[in-house]
Amino acid sequence: MLNYQATAEEVKKIGKFKDWETIVIKNDSDLVCFAQSKPVLQSPKKNPREARLFVAFRPNKKILDEVSITAGYEFNNQNSITAKSGKHKYKFDIAQEKFAWIADSKMEKKMIKTMKKGSRMMITGFNQKGSQTIDHYSLLGFTKAYSTAKKNCS
Repeated sequence: MLNYQATAEEVKKIGKFKDWETIVIKNDSDLVCFAQSKPVLQSPKKNPREARLFVAFRPNKKILDEVSITAGYEFNNQNSITAKSGKHKYKFDIAQEKFAWIADSKMEKKMIKTMKKGSRMMITGFNQKGSQTIDHYSLLGFTKAYSTAKKNCS
C-alpha cells in the first residue's frame, strides 16, 4: 500500500477583471497570489497553445512582483524571449522548461508600470525548432487584478 502525505492546497479565484483574473493558492507552508491572463491573439494561429502571462507574489519566499510567462512549449536557448508594449521592450533572462522569468527585480517593476499604463503587450518566443511565436495580451483589467493579488498576499 502506498503511503503519502498530501498537502491540502486551496486554489481560489478571487476575481475576474476584464481580460485578467486573480488567483490565490494556499497550502500548509506557502501562499501564492497572482494575476494572470491568456493571449487575445496568437501567431501562428494554426497551433493554439496554453500561453499565459503572470505577475506573482510569494510572501513566504519574499518574492514580490515576479513576472513570468509560458508559451505552452519549451523555449530554445538560442533566441531571446521578449515582451513589448508601445516603445517599451523587456527581455526574459531565465527560461526553464515551459516558463520564462526576468532576473532583475527593477526591470520587473518597470515592466509592471508599463503594463498598468499600456493596453496591449506582445510576447515573442521561439520553440525548440526555432519557430517564432507571438502572443498578444490585452492589459485591460491588469491594474485591478494586480492590486487584488498584491493585497491578498501582503
